[in-house]
Amino acid sequence: MNNYLVIGGSSGIGKALTENLLINGHNVFATYNNNILENKNNLSVHHLNVENDFDLEFLPDRLDGIVYCPGLISLKPFRRLNIEDLTRDLNIQVFGLVKVIQKAYSNLRKSQDASIVAFSTVAVQKGFNFHSQVAISKGAIEGLIRSLAAEFAPKIRVNAIAPSLTDTPLASDLINSEEKRASNAEKHPLKRLGTAEDIANTASFLLSSESSWMTGQVLSVDGGMSSIKS
Repeated sequence: MNNYLVIGGSSGIGKALTENLLINGHNVFATYNNNILENKNNLSVHHLNVENDFDLEFLPDRLDGIVYCPGLISLKPFRRLNIEDLTRDLNIQVFGLVKVIQKAYSNLRKSQDASIVAFSTVAVQKGFNFHSQVAISKGAIEGLIRSLAAEFAPKIRVNAIAPSLTDTPLASDLINSEEKRASNAEKHPLKRLGTAEDIANTASFLLSSESSWMTGQVLSVDGGMSSIKS
């Protein structure tokens, strides 16, 4: 039985991952900000806003993995990008991740197979209109995970997942009609949107010993969007 920390475990991918880990018999320490979670067997729930100062004193002495799920999808023309919005994006997606890893580092070091999983996006490697703000923050995450993978090896593995559009509350404004859903699904070679479970299954794999010879990787889980022209 392993101990995992899921930052943002109350919605979307984080919620699906929390449920996945619990089903597989692990202890999960999940945080929430707006969507309240309740404690239950093997699940310890804690409020945490990554934009504020926080501590992780609730963690067990040995931590086997971290998955950092908080994110934003802010799509706008570059000429409308402003530093205030970009700073908040970086605070949530990048600086929050940095703070969590720093605060939990000593706990991770006590595991025999510790793993960190973060999230990028297909938009870092593929140029999409109106994605400059998203690509800035997620591009920073890709650079960070590769640097940490080198620095933390061989004790702690560090990887990321780069999804395409996934059917979660975070993406609800982009798929809030059947027409939008169908149009976005059609853009993918596999002709459907991703699900929270699709991404959670990959995160669970990256946490597990089944991926024990993988580090510094950014896995594209995107319906073929990044590699196939349909």
